[in-house]
Amino acid sequence: MSTTELGSTLPAGSAAAGETAATQPTLTGTIGFLGTGNMAEALIRGLLRSGAVKPEQIWGSEPRASRMEQIKSRYGIHVTKYNVDVVRHASIIILSVKPQILPSVLDEIAPHLKPRALVISVAAGVPIAVIEARLPTGIRVVRTMPNTPALVGAGATAIAANQHATSEDLKVTEQIFRSVGMTVVLDEEQLDAVTGLSGSGPAYMFLIIEALSDAGVKVGLSRYNAVALAAHTVLGSAKLLIETGDHPGQLKDMVTSPGGTAIAGLHTLEAGGLRTTLMNAVEAATRRSRELGEAALASLNRSRNKPES
Repeated sequence: MSTTELGSTLPAGSAAAGETAATQPTLTGTIGFLGTGNMAEALIRGLLRSGAVKPEQIWGSEPRASRMEQIKSRYGIHVTKYNVDVVRHASIIILSVKPQILPSVLDEIAPHLKPRALVISVAAGVPIAVIEARLPTGIRVVRTMPNTPALVGAGATAIAANQHATSEDLKVTEQIFRSVGMTVVLDEEQLDAVTGLSGSGPAYMFLIIEALSDAGVKVGLSRYNAVALAAHTVLGSAKLLIETGDHPGQLKDMVTSPGGTAIAGLHTLEAGGLRTTLMNAVEAATRRSRELGEAALASLNRSRNKPES
């Protein structure tokens, strides 16, 4: 799994581009991205590098001319200014626009969707019911909750489907998002918890890394070395946990020798309530995600009940 920077390219003569071109695509049909922001670009790059599709199988819409040219030159995909152009060509539609403009985008594309199109949303906090309400009856919808490490191929994405989506739709969605990390399939009611944990979790980790690096500076390290050591400590610890499959408590015990430095530090963390604070943070973020989803549903109900003028 690549950790190349977001700004990397796939020039026609590169090894990565050559390998992709020589590989038989494993996803059929055309994938269309409504919006080509950071998450969409991460998915485009991941799909091409994995060989799941060829550039000509991808369409993207983008209102900014400079961004259109940037995406086209980097990946060789079809790029257009118009959402409807994407929908007319694609059998898989990925909604990668901001949540606040999603309703208007759905209204725009609804008349033009292919009859058997699969619609996948990455819009945070927008329930499936809100998406279904603005699309033709019986449309297959999959809602996802990725996180920002997907930008470097290390994401964690939760996936939930509506009643019309098939097991094959879930497999396709998993393949798309596995190109940028790991996936789990859950019921939609669990996505608020996912938002509180892995969706918001990178912010918690960045705060912890920043605090660790501040501590390193306080005890005499340079800022550069303190940040590097803190970041790689978090990265290495996660990698060790994933690759060994051991319980985190067991791995923690491996570091804590009797009367040693680690146990002294852990005692301070416990006294400061780190464990409880992190649990409260996940709970608060989950609650906020639920509130946003309920607000979106309430807005939908108000629009349905609004008398026609």
